[in-house]
Amino acid sequence: MKHDLKIVLILILFFVLAQLVGLALINIDIQEVKVVEGVPVVVHEDTSLGPRPEVTEVGAFMYIAIGLLIGTILVLLIIRMRKVNLWKIWFFLAVFIAISLALGVIFSNYIALGLALALAILKVAKPNIFIHNITELLMYAGIAVFLVPLLNIMWAAILLIAISIYDFIAVFKSKHMVKMAKFQTKSKVFAGLFIPYTPKTQSIGSEARKIAEPSKSLKKMSRTIKKVQRKNAILGGGDIAFPLIFTGVVMESFVLQGFSKTFALYQSLIITLTTTIALALLFILAKKDKFYPAMPFISAGCFFGYALVVLLF
Repeated sequence: MKHDLKIVLILILFFVLAQLVGLALINIDIQEVKVVEGVPVVVHEDTSLGPRPEVTEVGAFMYIAIGLLIGTILVLLIIRMRKVNLWKIWFFLAVFIAISLALGVIFSNYIALGLALALAILKVAKPNIFIHNITELLMYAGIAVFLVPLLNIMWAAILLIAISIYDFIAVFKSKHMVKMAKFQTKSKVFAGLFIPYTPKTQSIGSEARKIAEPSKSLKKMSRTIKKVQRKNAILGGGDIAFPLIFTGVVMESFVLQGFSKTFALYQSLIITLTTTIALALLFILAKKDKFYPAMPFISAGCFFGYALVVLLF
């Protein structure tokens, strides 16, 4: 298992919460279904930052892909230049925008922007585990609220496949995803779930008592201290956002078919369940101190859940 069981359960819990919060906000954001030129369309209000771009399907896919490409290049340049403060500024803006998009679904624009600003300042200037992970739930909900209306199921599925391939290459081949994760962790500004912890080790107490004995060597002490070094359990932001986007698109497809928003929400939870199981399997099968691409597992969970939904309903 990659991390201690308690830490894995906490990560999975936050992953599930992120999916539930995102789906709830996407569901609330659905206003009605209108027929435009003979085609049913889900109507959404403008976001707290204004209207969404007028792109759909392949245009939306390219919009997301180009955005990810530019973002990755900029982060790698920041890492190369070692400009931690520049990364913090960029991250602050991203947090502010994403959270304001989420809160704009349930609050007026001014309140959403004000709360998002306060939370972004806390997240970057006064970071702690609670603030960091709670704001992550809102961030990826905001991203999904913005992007879900731009995609259909086919292009959402293509997006998952493309991201899974990219994730595999970025972790195992180019390894720039590992470099980005280490840089973000070191800068204490990480885009994703982040839980530092002290691993459980066997007989630390007895080892410590033995070290206290004058006869024990400094080498023994060094080995024991190494045992209790703190580690970081992380789950990247994309691993949270992309399954949420896919599930949100599936939920909206039910609404387009004439089902109620409540029914659509409940059926989409099947995908959340299978995706969570896939993520849990990754954590269980993964080895300690090794990076893995999570998106291939998560995407498989999304597709399996969607197959169940289609077969059942």
